[in-house]
Amino acid sequence: MKTTKDFEQERLGAGPADGGVGVINLGCARNLTDAQMILGRLKRNGHRIVEVKQAQVVIVNTCAFIEDARKESVDTILDLIDLKKKGRIQKVIVAGCLAQRYGKELAAQFKDVDAFVGTPTLNRDADPAGIQLTPRHFAYVKICESCFNACSFCAIPKIKGKFVSRTVESVLQEVARLDAAGVKEINLIGQDITAYGLDIYRVKSLARLLKEMARSVKNIRWIRLLYAFPAHVTDELIEVMAGEDKICKYIDMPLQHISDHILAEQNRRITRQQTLDLVARIRSVLPRAFVRTTYIVGLPGETDKDFEELRVFNQQMRFERVGVFVYSKEEGTAAHDMPGHVPAKVKKERMNILMRDQQAISKEIQQGFVGRRLNVLIDEKEKGRQDGSDISRPVAYIGRSEYDAPDVDGVVYVRSSRPLKQGDMVEADITDAYEYDLAGAVL
Repeated sequence: MKTTKDFEQERLGAGPADGGVGVINLGCARNLTDAQMILGRLKRNGHRIVEVKQAQVVIVNTCAFIEDARKESVDTILDLIDLKKKGRIQKVIVAGCLAQRYGKELAAQFKDVDAFVGTPTLNRDADPAGIQLTPRHFAYVKICESCFNACSFCAIPKIKGKFVSRTVESVLQEVARLDAAGVKEINLIGQDITAYGLDIYRVKSLARLLKEMARSVKNIRWIRLLYAFPAHVTDELIEVMAGEDKICKYIDMPLQHISDHILAEQNRRITRQQTLDLVARIRSVLPRAFVRTTYIVGLPGETDKDFEELRVFNQQMRFERVGVFVYSKEEGTAAHDMPGHVPAKVKKERMNILMRDQQAISKEIQQGFVGRRLNVLIDEKEKGRQDGSDISRPVAYIGRSEYDAPDVDGVVYVRSSRPLKQGDMVEADITDAYEYDLAGAVL
């Protein structure tokens, strides 16, 4: 997404604005679906939706998940207020999680903001019909909102409210529309998609949804699962993933830790042994699946022993995709008042250690692709880029394999002897591997 600095530079040479509405989206893909929903509703109400560089009304869709996200949101609001004072835009509207959680405080602090509107409500019975902000060949589909897990470090339920699932019919309606529009990849998202259906069907219904979706689509080649809560992953879900070719053999499943002590403090509703058993089931039924996980280091009370247990676990598991976050103290959460807060320096050191370990693991895993042929979805054309060794290597296109989610994972650099276009699905012979990326050729 564009920053306000990019926006200001573009506006300088863009000529007069046309009075339309544009959006700057901050945060994760879940936020992106909210931004799409907001714009869709505005369009249906008669507003012109334009690129941000042409807008006179700018909506910033904020994130408030952790301290860094809140800072980015506040900085963006200040930048937009500055642009308004300079006469480059007329109105500033603040939406999203920051406005939802701190609307009154923000209104008192930022008098030049024209409105604070919070987060849109997820309609469980309807296709949101938003304005697609992703490239036309892939899309995010939010199937549920919030969660009821009450993790001690997380403020999402306090921001988003009660857990809500969409009906199977409404999700399939949205997917059918995207399928007809030629979308090749659907990324199913929610804070906890593995709890999908519990509120309306009284049973976990993700496996059912996936079966119906995989059998109904024609153009869509990949269906990807993002943000699975480990304690809610079922054997039925794993088996459906194995049995349906259109479901990517990829699961984003944040484990957050492995120490029983920390898992209990995090209120993750799963133990070390249960985690090991779950990973073993996934590896057995889905032997070629890639697991993306995340860890949080530095929860209050995390000892050197807890961290070393996590480090050894990660080395042994050799997960294909790993992200690491340092604990962020969030007011209103159970962890906020826990004793034994870990110094910021120690938290950062622990994060860096895990990421260095994972970089070496990832490079070895990536090397295993050399000499293989992969299906690659072309995202964009690229003339050249620096690789991990700082040696310039020309490339023609950038794409992703089924093992790479948009924005968070690596890419595949593709040379081709024939012209390719965005959204093409091609077979690439992999010739080179780096820490997180691959390179190959299409003949």
